[in-house]
Amino acid sequence: MSDLKSLGASAGSRNLLPVPLALSPDPVPAERRSRPLATAARMLHVLNGDVAADSLRLSGVPGEITLSADVLHEGPTPFGLMPERWRKVRARYHAECGYADYEESLARLSEWDHALERFRSFDEVVLWFEHDLFDQLQLIRLLDWFGSRDRGWTRLSLICIGEFPGIEPFHGLGQLSPEQMASLVSVRQPVTDRQIFFSRHVWRAFCSPEPIGLEVALRRDSSDLPFLAGALLRHLQEFPWTRDGLSRTQRQALLGVASGYATFESLFRAVQALEERPFLGDSSFLHALRGLAANPMPLLRLEAGPGGSIRHQRVSLTANGRDVLDGRADWVHLHGIDRWLGGVHLHGSESPWRWDADRERLIPAALPPE
Repeated sequence: MSDLKSLGASAGSRNLLPVPLALSPDPVPAERRSRPLATAARMLHVLNGDVAADSLRLSGVPGEITLSADVLHEGPTPFGLMPERWRKVRARYHAECGYADYEESLARLSEWDHALERFRSFDEVVLWFEHDLFDQLQLIRLLDWFGSRDRGWTRLSLICIGEFPGIEPFHGLGQLSPEQMASLVSVRQPVTDRQIFFSRHVWRAFCSPEPIGLEVALRRDSSDLPFLAGALLRHLQEFPWTRDGLSRTQRQALLGVASGYATFESLFRAVQALEERPFLGDSSFLHALRGLAANPMPLLRLEAGPGGSIRHQRVSLTANGRDVLDGRADWVHLHGIDRWLGGVHLHGSESPWRWDADRERLIPAALPPE
């Protein structure tokens, strides 16, 4: 039961839950529509994972296909690294989590980067993404990357959706048939300078060792990238909360277990149903559960399912888990923390930043909540 479309875990391949975007069969006014697809045009399509890519390959849409599908909402993303160094840092994280062998991960990340580096040999690069945190981080990283390069005569276009006519609920590009994927090509829109400028600002803030820049970005007009603000808010909710030291994902997992979801599969589905824009894959969720079950002072107990099945792995609360869930203990104080959220490394017996759910903002840990 793997959600790994490649090295990532976007909702587009996992068929999760929708967030609406007013998208009709022909939502773009004629004067703003991209030029009709010409079979002679040399196109490079950048997608969020293998399932959507496979559907596009079967659609008859011309062009080459590559991916951008790293789990950027997990692990270190320090700004300013040279590409080779960046790939090694990311591959090491994938290997540590058990998502992929280090060499396999490094090879895949290199393959994607090298495909992008050939962009000037194409007339147009089309970016295909969705509305959730996973995809929005891919998008702003790519727009930052392209924004630092002379694109010459190569056009940059965007397809970014939160729903599709006739599909309810809409989960992502991975749901679409080849014919439905092909229908989106005619409504792609040129990437604007404003989108690139804002993406570059936000990507640098995401990769910064201090997270306050993301809150500044949330207060700016993000209408050019209508899904980005919601994605950034969800990212900030992964910081330890003031009330118990849990991230939103961790709390939702504990609440699910307390509500009677006692197997990995049932718990995963229950937690996904709590998300406005589901972004976690099953492998990422399993990694999160293992963190909650780790010594010292574990909050969960994981027991192997029949035949070692992960799908049927049993999950239960420990006494510590009940104490934290009920607000009698703090997970960071009990266990310590060692976690990267973008460029921010949280480590030690206290988190320097906490999420205050009442005020919907990050606060320094030393500042008591109101």
